Amino acid sequence: MKKEAGTMIKPNALRKGDKVAVIAPAGPPDRVLLNQGIAALEEMGLNVFIGRHVFDGEEAGAHLIQNRVDDVHAAFRDPSIRAVFCANGGYGSAKLAPMLDYQLMEHNPKIFWGYSDLTYLLEAIRKGSGLVTFHGPMVASDLNEAQRTSGTIASFSPLFTGKSVTFDSRNSQLFTLASGTGTGRIVGGNLTLLTNGMGTPYQVETSGAILLIEEVAEPAFRIDLMLTHLKQAGVFDQVEGVILGNFQVEQEEEARVSQVLEDFFASSPFPVVGNFPFGHCSPNCGIPLGANATLSTSPPQLVIESGVV
Repeated sequence: MKKEAGTMIKPNALRKGDKVAVIAPAGPPDRVLLNQGIAALEEMGLNVFIGRHVFDGEEAGAHLIQNRVDDVHAAFRDPSIRAVFCANGGYGSAKLAPMLDYQLMEHNPKIFWGYSDLTYLLEAIRKGSGLVTFHGPMVASDLNEAQRTSGTIASFSPLFTGKSVTFDSRNSQLFTLASGTGTGRIVGGNLTLLTNGMGTPYQVETSGAILLIEEVAEPAFRIDLMLTHLKQAGVFDQVEGVILGNFQVEQEEEARVSQVLEDFFASSPFPVVGNFPFGHCSPNCGIPLGANATLSTSPPQLVIESGVV
């Protein structure tokens, strides 16, 4: 499994007319929402192929996980497919990780894009194959007509242009919890999935890295518990910085969550900046995991190199 050393492999940039696959490793999407999201990809000039098992649910029984693995492998094996976009989140992505052919991915690098429950696969693929992966909005859940925004759509642009991306308070009102400057590759994703990965071959490796953390609908005490778990596991010992995405909590929980984050990170020896438009939010902006980035706090800003070549 151990692969993450040296230079990360970047997939090729997209061009209009490229064929891309949509798969559902974390659960079947709503058909109407998926079709709306596919229309958004088509408006970008992409030709969309739907994985054979995208709509497989519990009726698939014991074959369900293998079917989802097959869709991942089929997308990477097909030389005409240039990117793999996940349909939506859900649960169960972790079950795929031991069954994936990471050598296949290493030898057939292409864009792999998703977030939430897909955090587990983003980290597993990045570690196992050395391939840059992408934490970004998903086809059915974020590109449907009700959810999509111009900001979300615009975050696909770097996949075509290969340009670096800068996030600052023009994107969202960023706040600083700990000052400084840090440079390193971006890793991370959903807090629950990062915590669940600890003690496995797929756990996040943060030495010399900038750690992304986002979450959805978790109460303050759970966020505090998971952050404490990561701290005691050494996750924050050698990080270069932390970027906090959206935590999308109920209104009555917002002040408690803010206090937890402030108490936890205020005395950090590395920069910590919050309210980035990453995760369960709108707009939800895509970023490359494994790409190098610089996080600074005067003013708060994140500059990320391109994740494609």
